[in-house]
Amino acid sequence: MNRRTFCAVTAVLSLTVASAAGAQQASWGPGADDTAFATMLQASFRNAGRVTVERLKQDETQAFCSDPQLATSKAAAKQAEAIEAANLASVKWPSDGKWLGDWKSGERIAQSGRGLTWTDSPTQASGGNCYNCHQIDAKEISHGTIGPSLHQYRKLKGGTEQVMRETWAKIYNSKSSNACSNMPRAGHMGILKETELQDIMALLLDPESPVNK
Repeated sequence: MNRRTFCAVTAVLSLTVASAAGAQQASWGPGADDTAFATMLQASFRNAGRVTVERLKQDETQAFCSDPQLATSKAAAKQAEAIEAANLASVKWPSDGKWLGDWKSGERIAQSGRGLTWTDSPTQASGGNCYNCHQIDAKEISHGTIGPSLHQYRKLKGGTEQVMRETWAKIYNSKSSNACSNMPRAGHMGILKETELQDIMALLLDPESPVNK
């Protein structure tokens, strides 16, 4: 590709990105018509495997956190509280009353980032992908830093009923305590099953887990 062609392609791409950004910003503005932007989004994606265009539909929580105009408004704090309360009300607590499962299984789930892409089988279990954002076991040198370190979680937090409940709620639906948390809503969105959530809980809160050694 010669320099002139490269510059032309770059210009086209820049205009495309700018147009998309402008349409996106317009769609978020107060009273703006977002039809064109929604149409562009819909045309840009297609159903593939287990992934469908239904994922483009936002619930109230997602719409709130995607709107920079709203997030900086005076009403934002009050609405965020309402969103957190609604998400907390959606949490399904352990049906058998047990908070902790098998920490060894929890470690495998935390290590796995598999699932929810178009190439993944819907019959295959999804991973928690926890290490992508957190330090958990100190022996693991590869981990993300978007979220706080979870190393020695029980030693720092304790193992009370309240801690168990708060931790479960955070994993099941992170928006229950932070309306715009970057953490996936593992239980609410059906990413992890109840037993898998219990295993992740054990990884964090079982005294025998390497997390707490």
